[in-house]
Amino acid sequence: MKFSESLKNSRDFKNVYHCKKSYANKYLVMYVLENKSDRNKLGISVSKKVGNSVVRHHVTRLIRESYRLHEEMFQRGFDIVVVARVSASDAKYAEIEHALLHVSKLHKILTE
Repeated sequence: MKFSESLKNSRDFKNVYHCKKSYANKYLVMYVLENKSDRNKLGISVSKKVGNSVVRHHVTRLIRESYRLHEEMFQRGFDIVVVARVSASDAKYAEIEHALLHVSKLHKILTE
């Protein structure tokens, strides 16, 4: 069952960035803002510093897939922006998955 949508426009991303509440680890930085709905909105940002377009899309797909497989673990009602760090370009799926769950636990948006 799909519980999420995508953040698409830059205004939505800026609103989440301005909450100034972020946690990070080696591969990812996560910003979370409550959106007062029953769905999550996920935005993924991978800058050109990470690599060329092939690498950036690969990292984006890894993040999106790890979120999709663990979607039922996330509490509902949040705008979530995940920013990939440069070190994510060499990371395997398991490392990205662990990093996503780690920063989610720091934000306390995972259901136990």
